[in-house]
Amino acid sequence: MTILDKIIEQRKQDVSILQYLNPISKLERSAFFERPVMSAKEYILSPEKSGIIAEHKRASPSKGIINNTAILAEVVTAYENAGASCISILTEPHFFKGSSEDISSIRDVVSIPILRKEFIVDEYQIIEAKSIGADFILLIAACLSKQEIQTYTRMAHSLHLEVLCEIHEEEELEKCVPEIDIIGVNNRNLKDFSVDIEHSIRLLEKIPTSFVRISESGISQPETVKLLKSKGFQGFLMGGNFMKHSNPGEACREFISESQLL
Repeated sequence: MTILDKIIEQRKQDVSILQYLNPISKLERSAFFERPVMSAKEYILSPEKSGIIAEHKRASPSKGIINNTAILAEVVTAYENAGASCISILTEPHFFKGSSEDISSIRDVVSIPILRKEFIVDEYQIIEAKSIGADFILLIAACLSKQEIQTYTRMAHSLHLEVLCEIHEEEELEKCVPEIDIIGVNNRNLKDFSVDIEHSIRLLEKIPTSFVRISESGISQPETVKLLKSKGFQGFLMGGNFMKHSNPGEACREFISESQLL
C-alpha cells in the first residue's frame, strides 16, 4: 500500500465521521456559503500577478515536519503582498497537519483565491470547501476515476468553485474531462517521492491549451520557473520551498522578484 493509498483510506474514514458531526445542512448555513467566489484562472493569468500559487504546508509524508511555528495569517498575508496569484492551504490533518479551519480562519485576511488542497474522495468535501471559503478545489487523478472527476467537477461548478485536476502520468490525462478549469502536472513521483522537472515539460504538449496549465512540486529555483514559463506553463504551485524558511512570506517575495514574474 502506497502513502497515497493510506491517505485516501484515512480520508474516507474521516469523511464518514464528519458527515455525522457536521451534516451538509449545517455546512450550508456557514457564513461563507453565499460568499461570491473568485476565479483562480483569472488570477493565475493576470499580468499583474506572478502566476504562483503559494502554499501553506506544515508537514508532508516525505519530509515530516516542515514548519509548524509560522503563523498562518502572517504567512498568507505576506504571500499576497509578495504578488502570489492564489493561496493554497493543505487541510489534510493526519499526514500534512492541516485543518479545514485553516481556510475559514484566514478567508477574510486575504483577497485572492484560495485553493483547498485536499484528498477529495466524496462530494461532501466539496460542499465543505464551499462552506469554509475556498474558491477552488484539487482533484487528484491518481486516486479518482474519470466518472468521479466529472461528477465532482460538476458539483464544484454548481457551487461556483473552480477545479484544479492534478496528474502524475500521461495516462491520467484521459480522465481530465473538458469541464476542468486547471490541469496541474505534479513533478513528484508518488512511489519514491523523487522529483523531475522534465516531467512537466514532457507532458505539457499533451495538455490541451483550453486548460490553464500549471506545474507543481519540486520548484526551488527562479531559473526553473523561467524555463517552465518559456515552455508554456502559466502557473506554478509552490509550498515546501517557501515553508522551509523561518519567514515563508519573505522567501516568496524574494523568489518572485528573482524570477522577474512581476
